[in-house]
Amino acid sequence: MTHSKSVLRIDASARKNGSSSRALSDSLIEQLAPENLVIRDLAIDLPFVTEDWVGANFTDEADRSDEQKATLSISDTLVEEIVAADTLVIGTPIYNFGVPAALKAWVDMVARARKTFHYTANGPEGLLTGKKAYILITSGGTEVGSEIDFASGYLRHVLGFIGIEDVTVISAGQQMMKGEAAVSEALQQIAAA
Repeated sequence: MTHSKSVLRIDASARKNGSSSRALSDSLIEQLAPENLVIRDLAIDLPFVTEDWVGANFTDEADRSDEQKATLSISDTLVEEIVAADTLVIGTPIYNFGVPAALKAWVDMVARARKTFHYTANGPEGLLTGKKAYILITSGGTEVGSEIDFASGYLRHVLGFIGIEDVTVISAGQQMMKGEAAVSEALQQIAAA
């Protein structure tokens, strides 16, 4: 594993204490030993896309009112965090077969035409190329990578959509059945990454 200069860590678990995805992210960050680490904790309020947000986003940047700029300010900050990072570390549990609502809200805030992707004659093209992403995904009962896992494939697709093709998924799935063995397997995957 190569050390990263700049890492953006995204924590999606609602749990602060006892979170397996946060613990796995801690282990990976320690191994990456970044020069610069930005932590985005999605358990802290993150807005959802609203009608005003959509209107502001589709208004040409030069024509946006101060109110529209303010509406997009959090989204702009989230995009800037990704642009500045060499590596993304996304720690997330699977909630009800998919990603937590807060992580979906983050995706909606960062998947922006003309910022993180653009449209071409051949369809959309991601603008955030040359980055590495790790998805540390945990679950109680869902087998990661199975037909009922709507989280890992979604995240891999979204990251590719914005240009991040180098994605490694590290999983500690089915913890309610496997217990500590699931976390141990994930720690081995981190050590081997």
